[in-house]
Amino acid sequence: MKRLSFSQILEKLPDGSIHSMIPEEPEYKFYSVEASDIASLIPTRDTFAHKGNFGHALLIAGSRGKIGAAVLAAKACLRSGVGLLTVHIPVCGEIILQTSIPEAMTEIDNEQDYFTTLGTLSKYHAIGIGPGLGCKEKTSDALLNLFEKVKQPMVIDADAINLLAQKDHLQQILPHNSILTPHPGEFDRLAGSSENSYERLLKACHRAGSYKSYIVLKGANTAICTPDKECYFNPTGNPGMATAGSGDVLTGIILGLLAQSFSPLNASLTGVFLHGLAGDIAASEKSPESLIASDIIENLGLAFKKINYFCNQSE
Repeated sequence: MKRLSFSQILEKLPDGSIHSMIPEEPEYKFYSVEASDIASLIPTRDTFAHKGNFGHALLIAGSRGKIGAAVLAAKACLRSGVGLLTVHIPVCGEIILQTSIPEAMTEIDNEQDYFTTLGTLSKYHAIGIGPGLGCKEKTSDALLNLFEKVKQPMVIDADAINLLAQKDHLQQILPHNSILTPHPGEFDRLAGSSENSYERLLKACHRAGSYKSYIVLKGANTAICTPDKECYFNPTGNPGMATAGSGDVLTGIILGLLAQSFSPLNASLTGVFLHGLAGDIAASEKSPESLIASDIIENLGLAFKKINYFCNQSE
């Protein structure tokens, strides 16, 4: 990791030039992630490995009209190398999931259109929740139930973050070492509006500490804020990734890595880097303008290959 100076931090922000009169924040340490850092985090698979070696993930996602978000997150999770994936989905999404992703198993909610009930959690190694979830009151109650029972590492995205913003009591019982992946709008709902991107970044660093969790503040140079007063800027990605479903893909990737026993920090760093790298490959083959979230998933394999190649060249 490369330690960043204050001026280099400002260069990572979209409106960094307006912060030239703001004093440096001494409380936090800022770093730039490099390809060699990520290459060192991805283990080589053993010849005799089987699917049980790579974890079982649970993805809780989807509601009527937003089942596509669950599909994108599930496909990305599978492409990230997870051994097994179960998707908890409302009744309306069962046929869609079973036909579009034959590699995934499904667990069907009691409700027709949105998430309300939990199944058995003990068999899973990591849990992801949020893509396309909706914000119904019963969904909020089910999220509370999940937070009270969960013992596995979690990645929390989209409507699950919006529910956190609406319900203070959910924030109070947020499981430690969770990974939250808000875009700036979702983060502002959670932490209040900010006058500029630097203020938002410092708020994200502070929230990571108070939650004792990790906040992945999405955008150009996505920032991974840790509970240990450190922040890591990601170098991969491009404006073409500002498209519907891109965040759902990131959730799936991080979930898959968590299930494979990556630590929350390493899952965040690796997931964000691979997500951006796959998006860069997709943009170079198509164009930033035509890039869609599915293109990111389709290029995850090439992103892994690039990282593996870098690792081999470094040895």
